[in-house]
Amino acid sequence: MPGDRERSEAGTDASSGEERVADRIAVLRERLGMSRNELALRAGMSLVYLREVENRAGDFDPDALARLAGVLEVSLEELTAGRPDAPPGRGSGVSRPVLQRLSTQECWQRLGTHGIGRIGYSAGSATGAPVVVPVNFFVDGRSVVYRTDPAGAAGVPADVQVAFEVDHIDEATGVGWSVLITGTVEHPADHDALEAVARHLGAGPWAGGRRDLWVRVRPREVSGRVIRQMLAQEPPLRGPSAP
Repeated sequence: MPGDRERSEAGTDASSGEERVADRIAVLRERLGMSRNELALRAGMSLVYLREVENRAGDFDPDALARLAGVLEVSLEELTAGRPDAPPGRGSGVSRPVLQRLSTQECWQRLGTHGIGRIGYSAGSATGAPVVVPVNFFVDGRSVVYRTDPAGAAGVPADVQVAFEVDHIDEATGVGWSVLITGTVEHPADHDALEAVARHLGAGPWAGGRRDLWVRVRPREVSGRVIRQMLAQEPPLRGPSAP
């Protein structure tokens, strides 16, 4: 495809390990459905000049880069340096990865006392599309609890079947883990006790506004996986724990 060929011609900067501006421009163009000729025309430059700007961005015409950023609908910083809030998991993977199951006890240990997780459920909309929402949770016994707006997306009705997921990825090493809880929602009535626990853990909701609904996910099944580096002389795992 033309876009793939242009990105291949642009290459990558081996000294930094990051995308070059040429690669970034190609991706942004394709996202907007814009040809290379159209980009050059709208930015007020020739194709030859566009190629020069792409490959000499670090020490080239800042006004030209600013015009390109405007046409591509991104900031100059994002065009030249990439997104500062890029999604996790963009680092290098583990060279000799091992995918291993976590026991139920290990899953709860990974969850710790509190953190950020994602609640997923079917909202019963006309499209039937599932909803996944991040929430600031804490662990209460062998359940997870969070407080939310009853009219918000995380205000799951009682008795609804849900999935609750928490994970962590180390961008530097590529190792990581994931815990998945499936179960049923309850609306606990012991608000004062839960408020005291949340205050102690520093696990209150981040978003503003009223958060009067307490939601508890009562687990039916708890499972987890961890990706780690294979140890020296370690035989590959077989069976259900293997990738």
